[in-house]
Amino acid sequence: MVEQGPEDDPTVLHVPVMAGAVAERLAPALDRPDAVYVDGTLGMAGHACLILDRCPQAVLVGIDQDAEALDVAGRRLARFGSRVRLVQARFDDLGRILDDAGVTHLDAMLLDLGLSSLQIDRAARGFAYRVDAPLDMRMDTRGTLTAADVLNTYPPAELVRILREYGEERQAQRIVRAIVAERGHAPFTTSARLVQTIISALPAAVRGRQSGHPARRVFQALRIEVNGELDALAGVLPVMLERMNQHARAAVLAYHSLEDRIVKRAFAEAASDLAPAGLPVVPEHLLARFTLLTRGAQRPTAEEIAKNPRAASARLRVIERVRPSTGEAR
Repeated sequence: MVEQGPEDDPTVLHVPVMAGAVAERLAPALDRPDAVYVDGTLGMAGHACLILDRCPQAVLVGIDQDAEALDVAGRRLARFGSRVRLVQARFDDLGRILDDAGVTHLDAMLLDLGLSSLQIDRAARGFAYRVDAPLDMRMDTRGTLTAADVLNTYPPAELVRILREYGEERQAQRIVRAIVAERGHAPFTTSARLVQTIISALPAAVRGRQSGHPARRVFQALRIEVNGELDALAGVLPVMLERMNQHARAAVLAYHSLEDRIVKRAFAEAASDLAPAGLPVVPEHLLARFTLLTRGAQRPTAEEIAKNPRAASARLRVIERVRPSTGEAR
């Protein structure tokens, strides 16, 4: 959830990625008394404030695993009073969270899978590769595994797997060899040494062909491993879809191909008939329960990217439930 503005001032208007598109897609599902909007990645509440203003009958269940973000969000959302319930948790705990809130079904949900400015711009969090900082990368600081732990304790083969799978890093073998050699001298503790190790491991020809910072893919891979991001995403999607009311809508903002592929496949499967292919007439109970509201992924406008370069890689997918489950009341 990439938002603009000084992260330490909750009175500043933070501009969330594709705010207009998200609100436009979700608002029709929230036009009724006590409609339930779930923001699974609340961040500094940029999307949530916009949607609660636009949908005055809606109530919010706001979820974030980052205590610092929840503190800022709570202050920004205070004006909505009892319409807001905030929970510190990972979004893949959605079922329990809704049960605890006494909510059986939801009417709209957003997952914005990017990092917030709070995480990117505060050096102590260790997410950024352009400043020297402790190698932490925990979204929930109650967790025990840090990026330093991964770098210093994982076997070389596991590090290669993580860099290849989560970072799509083609030079994983070279980089891991350099990391293992360096950690043999002293454990990794800060990001600057890791960045220098990565750069030194890459031949000049490879560095010249790369787009973006040479450490970008490695930092992405470490962050995903530390926070279990792909497992959390794969875990929340079926629960989210099952808990959606008829005519409910769900939107997901992804920022790299790994998470976008998970969302694309889950949404495509949900929007497909359950009958065997080629059946001339599909029985009603086997018709798809969902329909895709975005064909492919919707991208930010050039104007938005110019104002907020961090939004450039955003991909928005939206799905609507059009039929109840078999046996569910219409």
